[in-house]
Amino acid sequence: MSSVRVRTRTELRGQRRRRGHGCWNHLLIAPLWPKHGVNLGTLLRTCDAVGACMAVPRRPWVPDALAQGNTLRHRQCVHWVEGRVERWLRRQRDGGSAIVGVELTDESIRLADLPVARRRTVIVLGHETSGIPPEGLELLDVAVEIPMVGTGHSLNVAVAGSLVLYKLAGLC
Repeated sequence: MSSVRVRTRTELRGQRRRRGHGCWNHLLIAPLWPKHGVNLGTLLRTCDAVGACMAVPRRPWVPDALAQGNTLRHRQCVHWVEGRVERWLRRQRDGGSAIVGVELTDESIRLADLPVARRRTVIVLGHETSGIPPEGLELLDVAVEIPMVGTGHSLNVAVAGSLVLYKLAGLC
């Protein structure tokens, strides 16, 4: 039986980028109808891990939620969505971005079948309770579902968004 050696923090740091990515990446996660601030903080941490950015609507409580969730304590890549989120989403699509929604629909593909993103991709996350509203669903290029065997209806927004980010980034 072979032993497993755990890499040290110094070894891990040496294998990663030295500083933030500055929005070079082509992945943008968009929790456009947020309900819980803690989910935004978790997603922000995942964005750093995969080199993605986040787009969030400008609501009074969102900056504080992001600040509390920024456990790395360095500048994060956040884009503010002003006005109606559907208009912002349409501009992204018209600008050539692929729009991937995390939602249970009749046409949803399984997460395992989702290919790695090869162009700028916006990952749309809906409201914790009601999901992506109809005006957002009509703008999706593809909907992805995360299969579950348990009794819950869905995963929380932060977990679902993190799984899809890792898959689209090609890290799993």
